[in-house]
Amino acid sequence: MAAIPVDAPRALDAHRPLSKTSLAVAGSSTVIEWYDFTLYLYLTTVISRVFFGGGTSGTAWTLLVFAGTYLMRPVGAAFFGHVGDRIGRKPVLLISMALMTLAMLATACLPTYASIGPMAGYLMIALRALMAFSVGGEYSGVMTYLVEGSEPHRRGFVTSLASAASEIGGLLAVGLSAITTSYFVGDDLDSWGWRVPFFIGAAMAATTLFMRSRMEESPVFEEESEADKSKNPLVEVLKTEPAAVWRGFAISALGSITYYVGIGYAPTFLQSAGKFSESDALWLGTAAAIAVILVTPLAGLAADRFGRRPILLIFGVLAAVTSLTMFQLMANGSTGAALAGALVLAAVAGGWSAWPRRPSRSSSSRRPACRAWRSDSRRRPPSSAGSRRSSGRSSSTRLVGHPRPAR
Repeated sequence: MAAIPVDAPRALDAHRPLSKTSLAVAGSSTVIEWYDFTLYLYLTTVISRVFFGGGTSGTAWTLLVFAGTYLMRPVGAAFFGHVGDRIGRKPVLLISMALMTLAMLATACLPTYASIGPMAGYLMIALRALMAFSVGGEYSGVMTYLVEGSEPHRRGFVTSLASAASEIGGLLAVGLSAITTSYFVGDDLDSWGWRVPFFIGAAMAATTLFMRSRMEESPVFEEESEADKSKNPLVEVLKTEPAAVWRGFAISALGSITYYVGIGYAPTFLQSAGKFSESDALWLGTAAAIAVILVTPLAGLAADRFGRRPILLIFGVLAAVTSLTMFQLMANGSTGAALAGALVLAAVAGGWSAWPRRPSRSSSSRRPACRAWRSDSRRRPPSSAGSRRSSGRSSSTRLVGHPRPAR
């Protein structure tokens, strides 16, 4: 059975594809964003002790900081989307990664609550806000770059690989968290052991920054004339495509709920329910992260072959059906049942988050392709791809992607 081609504008298909090296660097660099944010979530109990005094209130403050700093994500998305539409995709990807490197390195060097009291928590909040701002447009920026630079019949698979790479970041985060909490105990963990994963993250981010400096610019952006470029792309998108932004918001919202509840919250849930110790719950999270990575490219291939809508509907139904039932299974079942529930949730989350995004048509001959959650609007302002992709996704992630409270 022949693969179903991506429904892409003819003008976009005429653009030269990016080199495999540039595509590989862009796709693999999503590891960093998800490594940092899931690392913070997996180390919730440790961070609560180290920066917020521990106990129930410390855990609550840790999760509140995680959720509250998401306010900076749509701000960063609007900023980087606008800048990317004006000066190019590559400069934005360099700036965001430089800020992420700085934030992770500074986090690893922070003094603790035992050293400076509540000020430690305030410094952590500031760095989490900086990280949230910098990653606000990161994922959407990478996807814009990949869609504009990949071949039409491979866009689903290419973007799904970028999603899989982001899950590798989650896998690294949960794996290093498990190793850290298993190897370091007591005062060693709270005084300096927790710093190790953040130093590793800073080193990975610095390496990625160097690799990105050697990428090509998006061919779609390069071939746009100055006259085609909008001076206020975000404003134009909000004025001319509000329905597209809301559709992007809705679809991305379900993806955020599925991922953060099914993947990020599951280890905390199992710990608070008394089913697993801190390290055992994190090892179970590692298995779930592997499941996500395996499912993600398969979902991309399926969407290239059978179409975007059927795959979207299948995973949407699965997300609605399995969320509550799998948590009930994990809470009331055996260790094997808890593992099975976590793997099912992980598979659904991977399928949804990796769902390939179809490019949309445009009246402009130089309009770049758009991910499906930005809709099939036929009249789009020129040079607003970055703003369009960032606005709906980051806003929905901010509102529904924060952690659910432990019981």
